[in-house]
Amino acid sequence: MGKEFREIDVAEVPVEPEQVWAAIATGPGIDSWFMGRNEVEGGVGGAVRGAFAAYEPTHGITAWDPPNRLAYGGEPEPDGRRIAYEFLVEGRDGGSSVIRCVTSGFLPGDDWADEFEAMKAGGALFFRNLVEFVQHFPGRTATPITAFGSTVIADWPALWVALAKELGVEELTVGAKVRLAGADGVLYAVNDQTVGIRTGEGLFCFMQGFRGPLVATHHVVAPDVDVAAEEAKWAEWMAALS
Repeated sequence: MGKEFREIDVAEVPVEPEQVWAAIATGPGIDSWFMGRNEVEGGVGGAVRGAFAAYEPTHGITAWDPPNRLAYGGEPEPDGRRIAYEFLVEGRDGGSSVIRCVTSGFLPGDDWADEFEAMKAGGALFFRNLVEFVQHFPGRTATPITAFGSTVIADWPALWVALAKELGVEELTVGAKVRLAGADGVLYAVNDQTVGIRTGEGLFCFMQGFRGPLVATHHVVAPDVDVAAEEAKWAEWMAALS
C-alpha cells in the first residue's frame, strides 16, 4: 500500500527568468524560501543537498537548462519512498516570468495519508515563499532560521487562534495586516497547517510539526544574522504562544 502523487503549482512573477533561476538553482537562493540549509552542485549529475534538523536529503540533478528548466530527485529509498521536483520557468513580455513547479513521488505504507496532507500543506507554503521572495526581495538572499516549539501541540485549531491573537487579527486570512514581534507585516499564505507572514525583514513561516510542536522556518533578509540568537528568540516566542 502507498500513494503515488503529483502536485503542480503555477504563478507569474514580475521578474526576469534569470532572477528566478538564482532562487531555485543556488544554495543561497533556495535558503531564501525553502526549509533549512541548502547546497547546489550544478549541472546534470550534480546534486541539491539539504539540511533540516536531522533530515539531510541529497537529490541528484536530472535536468539543468538555465534559466528555463531544473529537475532533481527521484531515486527511491529502500522502502520505496521517493520525491522529485521539476521547475519550468518561462519568460514573458514586459520582464515577467511564469514559474511552474511539479512535485511528484511515492509515499509508502498504510499510513501515508497524514504525511501526504502535511507534504501538500508544506509544499504550498514553500512555493508561495518562492513567489513572495523573488517578487518582494529581488536580487537579495536571506538567512534561514529554524526553531522548534517546546510543546507537542494537542489542539492545533486553538494554537492557530492564539497565533491570530498574537498577530492582532481575529482570524488568519491571506492579505490581513498584522504585527509580528514589533514589525508590521502581511499574511501571504494560510492553510490548515501553515502560516506565512512577510515583513520588511523577510519571510516568517510557522508550520504544524508532523506529530510534534510548532515549527518556525523563517528567512531573514539582513546582514550578519546571528542564527543561534534568532533561533533561541523564536523558540522562546513559540513556547510563550503555546
